[in-house]
Order: sequence, then C-alpha cells, then structure tokens
Amino acid sequence: MKSYQKLTTPQPAGCQVEEEGAAPVPPARGKMAPWWVGSGLLVAAVLLSTITVWVLRQVSGGWLGPTPPPKCLLVPESHRFDCYPERRVVVTQELCESRGCCFIQSPPPAEGKQGVPWCFYPPDFPSYTLESLNQTALGMVGLLVRREKAYYPRDIEMLRLDVEFETDTRLHIKITDAANPRYEVPLDVPRAMKRAENPIYSLNFSWDPFGMLLWRTATGTVLLNTTVAPLIFADQFLQISTSLPSRFLYGLGEHRGSLLHSLDWNTLTLWARDVPPTESFNLYGAHPFYLLMEEGGDAHGVFLLNSNAMEVALQPAPGLTWRTIGGVLDFYIFLGPDPNMVIQQYQQVIGFPAMPPLWALGFHLCRWGYGSSNGTWQTVRAMRNYQIPQDAQWNDIDYMDGYRDFTFDSQKFASLPSLVEDLHKHGQRYVMILDPGISSTNPHGSYWPFDEGLRRGLFLNTTQGQPLIGQVWPGFTAFADFSNPDTHQWWLENLQHFHAHVPFDGLWIDMNEPSNFMDGSEDGCPPGDLDSPPYTPAVLGDSLSSKTVCASAKQKASVHYNLHNLYGLMEAKATASALIQIRGKRPFIISRSTFPSQGRYSGHWLGDNRSQWKDMYYSIPGLLSFSLFGIPLVGADICGFSGSTSEELCTRWMQLGAFYPFARNHNTQNEKAQDPTVFSPAARTAMKDVLLTRYSLLPFLYTLFHHAHLEGDTVARPLFFEFPQDVATLGLDRQFLWGRSLLVTPVLEPGVDSVTGYVPRGTWYDFYTGSSVNSSGEMLKMSAPLEHLNLHVREGSILPTQKPGTTSEATRENPLRLIVALSSSATAWGDLFWDDGESLDTFERGSYSYLVFNVTQNIFTSTVLHASAEATNVTIGTLSIFGVQKPPSKVLLNGQEKPFSYLDNQVLTVSDLGISLSKGFSLQWL
Repeated sequence: MKSYQKLTTPQPAGCQVEEEGAAPVPPARGKMAPWWVGSGLLVAAVLLSTITVWVLRQVSGGWLGPTPPPKCLLVPESHRFDCYPERRVVVTQELCESRGCCFIQSPPPAEGKQGVPWCFYPPDFPSYTLESLNQTALGMVGLLVRREKAYYPRDIEMLRLDVEFETDTRLHIKITDAANPRYEVPLDVPRAMKRAENPIYSLNFSWDPFGMLLWRTATGTVLLNTTVAPLIFADQFLQISTSLPSRFLYGLGEHRGSLLHSLDWNTLTLWARDVPPTESFNLYGAHPFYLLMEEGGDAHGVFLLNSNAMEVALQPAPGLTWRTIGGVLDFYIFLGPDPNMVIQQYQQVIGFPAMPPLWALGFHLCRWGYGSSNGTWQTVRAMRNYQIPQDAQWNDIDYMDGYRDFTFDSQKFASLPSLVEDLHKHGQRYVMILDPGISSTNPHGSYWPFDEGLRRGLFLNTTQGQPLIGQVWPGFTAFADFSNPDTHQWWLENLQHFHAHVPFDGLWIDMNEPSNFMDGSEDGCPPGDLDSPPYTPAVLGDSLSSKTVCASAKQKASVHYNLHNLYGLMEAKATASALIQIRGKRPFIISRSTFPSQGRYSGHWLGDNRSQWKDMYYSIPGLLSFSLFGIPLVGADICGFSGSTSEELCTRWMQLGAFYPFARNHNTQNEKAQDPTVFSPAARTAMKDVLLTRYSLLPFLYTLFHHAHLEGDTVARPLFFEFPQDVATLGLDRQFLWGRSLLVTPVLEPGVDSVTGYVPRGTWYDFYTGSSVNSSGEMLKMSAPLEHLNLHVREGSILPTQKPGTTSEATRENPLRLIVALSSSATAWGDLFWDDGESLDTFERGSYSYLVFNVTQNIFTSTVLHASAEATNVTIGTLSIFGVQKPPSKVLLNGQEKPFSYLDNQVLTVSDLGISLSKGFSLQWL
C-alpha cells in the first residue's frame, strides 16, 4: 500500500483529464514522501519525534510504553488524524493496534480539552484506490475500490466518484456506493446544464491511495488535500480528512463560542438538540458548512450535504475531518474569491432567504408568564403609553389550554381575540408559539388535532408501526411527521381553525429538534444499529435519542436516523406554506431548529439564553454565524431568557439587540419583568431612544434584506467580510456591520462608560453627529455612557433613514432623511428598495420601487430605476452630507437655490425638500 503522498504537480485550468473515450491516464504514481514532509524536513521530523518521545519516556518513568515503529514517529503531533475517536473509551495500545494504527501516548491535556490523539493513522493505512476515471459532459466519473477492510462493519468496497465543474466558482464532488442506493438529503439543489468554461480552481487526484487535491489557480493555494488520512466509507461510518490552508475557519453550526473556531483539537458535533446554549455542546440546528479565509484575503467555503449525525474534528495541522454516520459524501466547494461571494454562492445551492414583511424588522416583545391575555394587554398598553416602538406582541405556551397546540385558555386568555383585534387597530401584529408534540391523552373525540392526525397516519411511528409517544409540555405526545406531504395539509387545517378565532400574524415554532422530555419514547428504544449505531458522534447525552425521539422511528420519507436534523426545516416549510394560504401575505416564522435552506422559510432565534453578560457577547458570533448559514433574520432573546436581568445589563442588551436583524425581548416565567416599561426613567429612555434609532434605519435594513433575498448578501456582517485583507479583523466578534456601511460597537461589560473597538482603515462618521474619525486600522477607545450606543457610518456610503414612529406602519408614512458619508475623494453611493412591506413576491411581480443614490463632484443624484404606486406617498425630506470639507456658498436643488445649514464638524444639511420618492432629483453644493 502506498503512503499518503504528495500529488502530481498542479496543472492549470480545472483538472487534467484524458480525452473522452481514451484510456485513463493517471498522474505519476511513484513512491512519494508523506504529504507533510518536504524541503529536507523528513530527517528533522524523525529526529524531533524520536527525541520528543525519548524525553517524555524519561520524564514519565516509562509510562509511555514501548518505542513505536519508525513510520509512526514520522507523523508530527499536529498531523495525527484520530484512528480511535470513540468517546468514553480509554484507548489502549491493544485497542489501537487492533485497528492497524499507531499508538503514542501524549501528556494528558488540560481539563475540558481533547488533546493530541494517542491512536492515529500510519502513513500506509489501507484506503481506496482510484481504479478508473472518465470524462463526462459536466466533469468526470470514477470508481474507487477498497481491497482491505477497515474496522467498522459493512465496509462498502466499491464507491462511485462524481465530479461536476458546475460553475467557474463552484465544484461539486460526490462519493457514494457504486452498487446500491443510499439515503440522500431531500433538498432541492440546482442542476448544472454545462461544464464550467473558465474555472478559477484546479483539481487533481492521487490514485493509490485515492485522494483529491484542489487548489486556487490564481494563487496556487491548496484548499483541499484529502491524502492526509484514509477515506473510510462503511454503511454507518463515513470519514474523510483534509488539510486546510489557514487556521481562519468559521461556520459549522450550531454551537456557542467565538466566531473564529479554535483548531486546537476541537470537535464540533452536529445533531439537533434541545439544550440551553452552552459551550462545546451540540445545539438546536445543524449546518455542515464552513468558510475559510486564506492568506492574502481570498476565501472559500465547503458544504457537506448530509443530514445524519455528524462531527467535524479540527486540528492544528491545520486540518479537518468530516465524520458522519449515514448518507453519502456530497460536497460543494465555493471559490469566492471574497467571503461575500462565497456566501452568495452557497445560497445559490441551498436557496436565497425569503423577503420578510417590514413589520418583522420592528421590535418584538414576549415573555413566558404574562399569566393572562389581560396581563399581556397591560404590557402592550404600557409600551404605547411611553411611546416606545413595538411592532409585535407574542405569547409563549401559557396562552394554551393545557399546553395543547391550537387551543387557548378560555379562562385566563378569554380576551385574546380582543387583544389581537386591538393590536391590529394600532398597526401591530400578534405572534404565538406552536410545538410539534401533539397531546395524545385526551378522550377520543375531544381533541381534533390528535384524532385526525391519528386517523390519517401523520405521526412518527415506532418500528412496530404505532405512533411513537414521548412527553413534552402537555404530557404524553405524538410527533407530527412533516416529511409527509399529507401532514402539511393537516397542519394547515389546524391553523385555519385557530386563525378563525385568533387571527395571528406570525408563528414561532419551538421544540422542533424535536425535543422530548424522555429519551426516545415512553417505551425506550428498540435494540439495533439505528438507535445504537457502531459509532455515535460526540452528542450531548452520549445517545442519539437523548432528549429526543428514537432514531429508529419511522417517517414517510425515511427513518428518523436520517431525518432528525431536518425536522425543524420540514416544519418551517409546512408552516410557511400554511401562513401564505391563510393570510395571503409574506409569512413570518421564527424556528429554533434549523438546517441549510431554512432561510427560505423562517428566521431563527438563538434559543434559551441566560441573563448574563457573557450570553450577550455570545449572541454576536451567534448571529454572525447564521448570516453565513443563509438565515439573515436572526437574533437572541434580548436581556436574556432565564435568570434575572439587571437594569444595566438590560439597557446595554437593548442597545445591542436593537441591531439584531430580528429584535425580540423575551423572558421566562417566575422572573421579574424586563420589558422597557418596568425600568427607571433613565433606563427606559435609553431603551426607547435606541429603538427609535432602529426604526429610523428601517429603510436601510429593509433594503439589506432585499439584497439578501435577491443575491444572498449578508445583513449582519463580520468586519472581515468588508476588510478581508486586514488580518486584524479575522478574529473580531464583539462588533459587527449592517451591510457594508454601518459599524455597531456595543458595550459588553458591566460598570464601564467607554468601549474599545476596532475601526478599520479609512474615514468613519459618528452616526448621530456626523463628526469624522480617521483611522489607520486601529483599536480606538470610544465614550459610551449608559444611554449611548456607538454607531459609525463608513465613508462612501449613503443610508436611507426615516423619521421614526412607534410602529413600522407609522414610520412608513414619515419623510425620509438620506445620510451621505463622503469618501476621501468626495464620492458616495447607496440605494433604497421600497414596496408595500407585506405582499408576496413584490420584486418578482415588479410591484416595487428601487432608487440609487450617487455623489460625485459635489452633486448628489437620486435615480429612480423602477417605480411603483407606493413610492408616490412618501417624500424625501432631508439630506445630511457628512464630510463636506468647505462651507458651501450655495446649494441648488434641481438647479434652484435652496436654504442649508453647515456645521463646524463639516456636516451640510438641506431640509424641507418635499420630493416624492418616485421622482429623481439632483442637489449640488458650490
């Protein structure tokens, strides 16, 4: 068996492939050194490893055991790919060598860390051989053969390799069983019709052992090199490893942690789980996608289209191992070359996010524990009394009768229909929670959702064909099977019945991992390879059924083992369809569990966080990660869900939360209220002011969502997206941008009146005053008294804002103010998307207005590229121009002189313009 090896010299333009019909011409296959050895490092590596092991043996008194074979000593610690990843097992030399692997003990890692694997693959571990490779219309097809079994049961000996050069920036590589069909994720993905003509990537192969090498043609940077460890493809254990070109890796959700992942022996598990966000646990959703920043500022992304339980092991080589227990290896690689383009290319595969209704971008208020509809109403009235902006009022599960879906408590929530009517009269909306667990213990005929679901066979079933019964809030429950199209109709009918009584506007779908208060079911789970697979990834609870249903549960589309991570996505899809049919308007849905393509149907909140300062910080990498995942409508529970907040924490969190794309304050039961009305006048005013700031920015935010929907742009954006060549931005996750233009620097610590934030190179303007800050790319200390959130506008941008009202509906009627932030060359650009804020497919139907704003040579121009009736009712009232170097002598609006003001901080303001949004105009200052 050949060693894992350097590949043939990179060839330009895609992949070197034989002519169609010709015999395959493999790359040179001579004996080669291991991939990590070069430039005379072989001897040094052997010596260093040998000396290190000898020293450790002397220090440890011999506990490291006998000297390993020379081939094992060749592998540097950082490049040891784990051959025995099982948890809860003390890996002995005997266990390790039974797998044919190298065993070298290392000093134990620090508590909570994983450390260097003791058992790792030797350079000559048996793998697959690429037996044939033939050209196809879109790429190539190959046959992989394994002649020596690996150590997991049901090895698949022959694999099919499909490579499609789908676009110049997208490569599709799929490895599956050559002989038998396997489960594949039922996700609609685009089909390439022709081969990319000028790909910016090149691909080559090692034939024996099989491996792939992908590099960026322009720079020669190797993006993937799978020769670093053997490919393993058994029925319930699929593993492939690669080197990485840098340590700047992001994505791989859903987890709590910094935005930039640590590669210090860090394993990330993807298996949807109901657990309050905690570091190192697998959380509510699964997103097998990463973005990696290369040296020099280029970026690429990798998506593994696989919904089975999975873990991704990161190591300091830098290297990465995908490990999943079902399905196929279906990879998409996106070449960018900048991070914004990578995310756009990813969403071209999984689908662009839905355009939210405008009211979804207002402020939302909720708590578990209002106690009654009158208690809820009281909070709404208090918000109105203080004239604090609010678009939507929510209720948690306490509105239900016995926590049963599609019911409301006829005693405590008797006035709920009247409350919803009152909200609508005031231009506000109502959202309530729904869970997928359907109460199963009611007398027959008394609870239609269960009776009818049972009659139609719409629940998850046990292996015996009976409804699987678990336990959630109402007690014993059955679980709706959203992989069954008939369930979508039943879900719609239930929602129609409830909407006739309580005309809700949006839905909050919770507990949809699915969550279960017992492990598996009331009867546990049956023995077998689905509930007890040969390998279980490092899931919380050490079992696939921990706090969810049995993996063996039967669903219409497949077994739950395959579909678990898709449950929240499938429920969101059914819910979006139902809302469209019921209301005839854009649906608004917030889901806890998510999977790639979720943004097409719902937003997401970051789950049951705590009222702690660190939770506030962690919300930023959380929302930025979901921006990468194509779910821009995201936020965390402002002020924290569980625990008791403080006035200072809640004030600071309201300031940060006002810049979550989805902004909701939510609280648990049996804790003091934390809506803005309950705090001191000073805190209440600070909260009101920052919400008014958000509402003033709704035209800008709405336009960002339009670009997310249309092109896959991010809304909340990491700084490195805009400054990819500035290495200082690569680890920043305590600040973020809205689009490319607005920098948000929140206070994340108690007891301070200043904040230090990074200001990238260039001129930035204080959002409130227009005063300029010139930065060389540096950390700057900013004043931040309790009532102040630092916001800075980037030079060269134009922000459409509006005089804020207390609802988005009221704000829409007010005049616009355009904020122009001149660049050093006195230019600027911005745009505005405007429609009725709620109708379906307004862009697709042409029912919208789109304006572009430009400044060059002291002339501001507004150009209407597309117009609709809604724009005629709105006027542009004010133009504020930041960075006007000299006081103008006069200002001309469409050639007519106009009064103006000019301040010492170089801000020019022209008011009372009164120009219809549907009309273009120019304004010149001389």
